[in-house]
Formats: sequence, C-alpha cells, structure tokens
Amino acid sequence: MTRRWLVTGCSSGLGRALAEAVTEAGDRLVATARRPAVLHDLATRFPDRVTTVALDVRDAAQCEAAVAHAVDRFGGVDVLVNNAGAGMFGALEEVADDELRDQLEVLAVAPSRLARLVLPLMRRQGFGHIVNVSSLAGRIGFPGLSAYVAGKYALEGMSQVLAAEVAPFGIRVSAVEPGGFATGYGDALAETATRVPAYADVTRDMWAALRGMGDNPELGRPETFAAQVLRLVEADSAPVRVPVGADAFAYLEAAEAAARDELTAARALLSGPATATATAPVT
Repeated sequence: MTRRWLVTGCSSGLGRALAEAVTEAGDRLVATARRPAVLHDLATRFPDRVTTVALDVRDAAQCEAAVAHAVDRFGGVDVLVNNAGAGMFGALEEVADDELRDQLEVLAVAPSRLARLVLPLMRRQGFGHIVNVSSLAGRIGFPGLSAYVAGKYALEGMSQVLAAEVAPFGIRVSAVEPGGFATGYGDALAETATRVPAYADVTRDMWAALRGMGDNPELGRPETFAAQVLRLVEADSAPVRVPVGADAFAYLEAAEAAARDELTAARALLSGPATATATAPVT
C-alpha cells in the first residue's frame, strides 16, 4: 500500500531522516519546515512523491494550508507525524510565562491542531495513523527541562485520550518516545532569559549531556529512528506509547520501578496510623 504522509519538522535530525525513509520506501510525502528551501534536494530527487510546504506549527493558518496542500496534491493524508519541536532549557523558577506558553504551543497545541485538521479526512476514509513524536521527557522529569517536560507530558496524555476516541473509526494514534539520538537538538536548545545561579549545580550535568548529543557516537542514528517509525506504521497493531532506542527501554524500565516504589510509599503513608495533630494550648 502506498501511503500519503504529512510530516512536520523535516529540516534536520529525526524529521529529515524520516522524510528520506518515507520517500525511499515509495510513499508520498508532504514535507514541511519553516524554511522549505532546505528540502529542495529531497523534492528534486523524488518529484513525483515529495512536495514541500512552509510550516511554522505555531501558525494556525499555515497548518490549515499544509493540510489543504496535502489534499490538493495527493488527495488526503494517511499518516500525520507531529515531529516538529523546540526545546527550552531552564529550571522551573527560571521559566517565564511566555517561554512556557511557547513550549506548550509547539509541543502540545500544534499537534492537537494538526490532528484536528486531518481527522475529518481520516474518518471519511475509515483509516489513518497519527504519530506524535514525544520523548523520554514525556514520562520522566529531567532537571532543567521543566517547560519541555510539561509539553511532552501534555502530548502523551492527549495521545492516549485521542487513541481511545478515534479507534472506532479505524484510526490509530501512537506516541513515539525516542531515547538518545545523535541530532542537533541539544545545540538548538534555547535558554531561559532569566538565570538563577542557585540552580547551576542542579542542571549542569543535564546541560552538558544535551549539548554533546550531536557528536556522541554512543547515541542512536536518526536513520534507525526512521526505520522504526516505518515499522510501527506498517504494523497491524501496536501499543499507544512506543519507546524507540535501546536506552529508551532501559530508562523507562527504571522509571517504572521508581513509580512502583513511589506508589508503595504513598500507600504506606496514607494507610498507616494517623499522625498526631497539634492541639491548641490550654489558656
């Protein structure tokens, strides 16, 4: 089956690798980026299968135009991949309201908007697949990434609810959770405008690890991520949340063990003998 894909954030990293894999597999693709000129080589190599569109996912009109272009060029959308993202580094106390809103706009509001735009198409045809590219940060809180973690947790919650809502229409929803991949994500991280020196020691190790991602030979290759997404889309069924990368499974297994310990501790706290309450002094 030849599928029609709409993928956001194709300019580099995981999105670019996925765009390459989709077209090499023989599928048709609407590849988007804020500066679509960076995709010119891909469209030139596959002129019958690739079309490019300018898309800043924070712009509602551009989102509508991208979906309309997919309909005009290919007749619809079978697979939507919400891959576009941006990171903000800073402890929660350092994150301003507008910085948090921007993270949520990119990581949660935009995927919801694009899903809303393609769902009528998918319901009419009786099938479709929405793939939301999440992160380990959608299940684990990393110091220094409070705003990013908030956005990814929101994306995962939305994905789980949406999966239940659209299953009766033959539509699947996946939240893909990449582990460490050698991309420019860390180098592209924005820093909060406000820095509080007290948090320097708390976030230093995380900052160093993120900045070194692109050159780390121990991390996964974007091409591996792309191959796994294609495998997911081709599968007859799959869990809603799908970790990608060997380290992703290791991190999440540790996180699940910690969550079980936390649940046990909470149950013990609330089911044990009540603690004595302070009484007012007798006067």
